[in-house]
Amino acid sequence: MRIKGYAIEPRATLSWARFRKVDLHGADLRHAEMHNADLRQADLSEADLRGAVLWGARLKGANLTKARLAYADLRDSDLSDADLAGADLENANLRNARVTEKQLESAASLVGATLPDGKRVHR
Repeated sequence: MRIKGYAIEPRATLSWARFRKVDLHGADLRHAEMHNADLRQADLSEADLRGAVLWGARLKGANLTKARLAYADLRDSDLSDADLAGADLENANLRNARVTEKQLESAASLVGATLPDGKRVHR
């Protein structure tokens, strides 16, 4: 994937990166290290974030519709006002994340996910 002339490869280290309001639609960010990244209001719709490390990331207002977040580490992340409609959160770790029940209900899958309160989804 390219952002203004820069290639981003899967497993990239992007911790503390500033991607506020950046268009990352459909980006391949599998297993990327993005802890504490600023992704506020970023377009991550249909992005592949499977296995990405996003703990402490700021995703407030981000578009995560149909994003693939299976096995992603979203501990302590801020997902307030983020659109999770159709997102795959299977086995994702959301412990202590700021996210509402309504947001989580719009996700395509939560099977095996760890919720903000530490409970696991077994449905």
